[in-house]
Amino acid sequence: MSGYDIFAWIVLVILVASAIGVFCIAGWLPGHIAKSRNHPYAQAVAVAGWITLIFGFALWPIVFIWAYVDIPRRRSGDA
Repeated sequence: MSGYDIFAWIVLVILVASAIGVFCIAGWLPGHIAKSRNHPYAQAVAVAGWITLIFGFALWPIVFIWAYVDIPRRRSGDA
């Protein structure tokens, strides 16, 4: 094995580890944001973050926005 082969394997391992890390952070982030903001549907946001990331990235930004949207609480005097 030459020096270039070893360098190529090291680069490949670093790229794969980085891709896995980014994937995990992207799946975890909407749920973490929702929980830290006391979102009423924080668990649903967390599950949706992972599901949309696993089954296609297209709807993940919508879940990310959902993590930031606060649903106004109903006041006690309202019907």
